[in-house]
Amino acid sequence: MSENINPFFEPYGTPHDTVPFDRIKLEHYEEAFMEGIRRDNEQIEKTINNPEKPTFDNTIINTEEDEGYYDLLSRVSTVFFNLLSAETNDEMDALAQKMQPILTQHANDIRLNPKLFERIRYVHQHHRKLTPEEKMLLDNCYEGFVRSGALLDDAGKERLRQLTEEASMLSLQFSQNLLKEQKAFTLDITDEAQLDGLPETAREAAALTAKEQGKQGWVFTLDYPSYSPFMTYSTQRELRKQLYMARNTVCTHDNHENNLEICKRLINLRREIAQLLGYKTYADYVLKRRMASNARNVYRLLDDLIDAYRPTAVKEREELKKMCGEEMMPWDSGFYSHKLQMKKYNLDAEMLRPYFELKNVIKGVFGLANRLYGITFKENKDIPVYHPDVKAYEVFDKDDSYLAVFYADFHPRKGKQGGAWMTEYQGQHWEVNSEKGKVKSIKENVRPHVSVVMNLTKPTEDKPALLTLGEVETFLHEFGHSLHGMFANTRFESLSGTSVWWDFVELPSQFMENFSIEKEFLRTFAFHYQTGEPLPDELIRRIVKSRNFMAATACLRQVSFGLLDMAYYTKKDEFKDDIIPFEKKAWKKAILGKQLSDTCMTVQFSHIMAGGYAAGYYSYKWAEVLDADAFSVFKKHGIFDQNTAQRFRDEILSKGGTEHPMTLYKNFKGSEPTIDALLKRNGIRKTKKI
Repeated sequence: MSENINPFFEPYGTPHDTVPFDRIKLEHYEEAFMEGIRRDNEQIEKTINNPEKPTFDNTIINTEEDEGYYDLLSRVSTVFFNLLSAETNDEMDALAQKMQPILTQHANDIRLNPKLFERIRYVHQHHRKLTPEEKMLLDNCYEGFVRSGALLDDAGKERLRQLTEEASMLSLQFSQNLLKEQKAFTLDITDEAQLDGLPETAREAAALTAKEQGKQGWVFTLDYPSYSPFMTYSTQRELRKQLYMARNTVCTHDNHENNLEICKRLINLRREIAQLLGYKTYADYVLKRRMASNARNVYRLLDDLIDAYRPTAVKEREELKKMCGEEMMPWDSGFYSHKLQMKKYNLDAEMLRPYFELKNVIKGVFGLANRLYGITFKENKDIPVYHPDVKAYEVFDKDDSYLAVFYADFHPRKGKQGGAWMTEYQGQHWEVNSEKGKVKSIKENVRPHVSVVMNLTKPTEDKPALLTLGEVETFLHEFGHSLHGMFANTRFESLSGTSVWWDFVELPSQFMENFSIEKEFLRTFAFHYQTGEPLPDELIRRIVKSRNFMAATACLRQVSFGLLDMAYYTKKDEFKDDIIPFEKKAWKKAILGKQLSDTCMTVQFSHIMAGGYAAGYYSYKWAEVLDADAFSVFKKHGIFDQNTAQRFRDEILSKGGTEHPMTLYKNFKGSEPTIDALLKRNGIRKTKKI
C-alpha cells in the first residue's frame, strides 16, 4: 500500500479489513466523497441503460449488492459521520457543513431518478418467485423510493429537494451547536468548602478536569459523569441551581448556538415534506413504517402509562417534598432523591462504585454474552482505533469461528457528543454465488464491525474508572444493540442487524438492562477494586429491593418526552408557536414538578431533532413493554438458560429486518406481548395488550 494513496481507494490491509484510522487524514474525506459520488452515478447509468427487461436480479440486487455501487461512498460516509459524533474538531465540522448539501443532493438524485424508479416499479409489479427476505428487500426498496418522492411531479420533486436539503443542513447545525454549547460551560470552584457533600470520586474527577484545562481547584462540566454526582450530592443549593440552569438552558441564549428557530424550522420542514408526500402530518408519515402504526396507538400507550404510573409518581413526589422541607425546585430533585433512597434502603451509587471497576464490568458483560450465547472476546491491539480510549476486540462464536469486530469507546472528551450509542463501521451481509436468481452458495459471510460509544466515568490519577450501577446499565444497553449487530446473519446488508423498525430496535438493548440487578450476574464480576471482595449479599438485597425506587417518576419523565415529540409532529398546520411555552404545555399531563419559564428540552433533544427519532421517541416505552415481556421468559426458564438465549438469537437478534417485527417476536415468545410484565416489574399490576 502506498503512503500517497487515499486509504479509502484501496484494500485497507488491516485485520478483518477494519478501518485504518491511523492512515486517514482530513484531506482524504472530500476526495473520497466526490469519487464515491462519481462511481455511484456511473453505476446508476449502467443500471438504467441496461437493455434487458428489469428483473429483481439486474435491478434490485444490482442496487443492493454490486461492487462499487454505494461501496466507496458508504465506506467514507460511515467513517466520517461516526467520527463527527465521537471525535470531531473545527475542521471536521467545517467539512461536514460543506459536504452535507452535496450528499443530500446526491441522495435525492438517486431517489428521484425517474428511469431508475421505473425499473424498480416494474420489478415490484412483475417479479419471479421471491424468498421472504427478497420480498422484504423489494418492498423496502420500492417503498423507500415512494417515501422519498418518486411519485411526485417535477414541481413536487424540486420542492422536496429544497426541503430535504435544508432539513439536513439544519439537523447538522443543531448537533454542532449543541456540542459547542455543552462543552463551553464549566463550573470552576477554588474554595474547597463549596465541595461539601461531594464524594471523593467526584472531587478527584473535578480536580483532574481542572488540571487538564490548566486551571486551579476543581472543574465541573455538563458531561453526565461530572454533572450527575454534583446534582446528587452537593449541599450547595445555589451551585446546584447554577449547574442545572446551565445544562437546561443550553442553545437558548442569544448567540450563534441558539437552536430555538432551528427547531421551529425543522418541525415545519418535516410537516411540509410529509404533506407533500400525501400525509396529513409527519407522525402519519413516520408511523406507517412502525409497529405502532398510527398516532392513536402511540397516544394510547402513553396515556395507559400515565394512568398506571401517575398515582404512584404523585406519592413519590410527596415523599421528596417532605424530605425537602421547602419549595422543591428542579435542582433539588436529585439531591433529595438520594437522601430518600438512603433513608429507605441505605443505598446510593457511591457505595457500589468500588465494586464496578470498568475492567471488571467489561469482563462481566463479555462473560454474560459467553454464558448466554457461547461467544468470546479477545482484544486485538493491531486493529487501529481513532482514540486511545477506544479498545478493539475480535469476537468469536461458540464454535470458535470469527464473528465480528467490536469497538468500545468509554469516556467523555472535548470532541465527543454526550450520551451513548451503538453504530457500525461495516454491516453484515452475504456475498453469494447465484444462478438464475437462486443462491447456489455463500462466497463469504461478511461479518460486522460494530462500535459502542459512551460517556462513562473516567479514571483519575489515583483510581481506575469506577462506574455507577446506572453506568453499568448503560453499558449493557449499548452492548445489547451491539449483539443485535454482531449476530446478524442475513443476505442483504440493508436488512441486517439493527436495520429494523425503530420501535423494535430498542428491544435487544433494553432487554440486556434486566441483568444489571440479577444476583447471579453481579456475582460474576462485582468485586471490590482494592480488596477483591465480592459485592456483599446485603448490598445486592438492597439493590433488588430498591429497583423500583422512583420508577413511576422515571416512567412519567420518559412519557413526557414522548408527548412532546408527538405534539410537534402531529401538527397539521404551520408551527408558529414559541418553542419554550409550547413545550411546557405539550407534556404538562406527565409533569409533576415546577416548570421553569426559561429552561428548554427541545433545543437539546437530539433524538427528535437530529437523531432519527422524530415522531418515534415513544419507541423506548414501546420496547420496554417488549423487553420486560421477553425477560419474563428468561426468568421462567433461568436467566442464563442457553436454549432460551439461542431462540432469542435465532428468532430476533440474527434476523434483522427480514420479517415484520411482531412476527419475529411471536416466533420467539409464542404470543404477542402484554404490558403485564412491565407493570409487574415496576410493582404496578395491570394487563393490557399493546
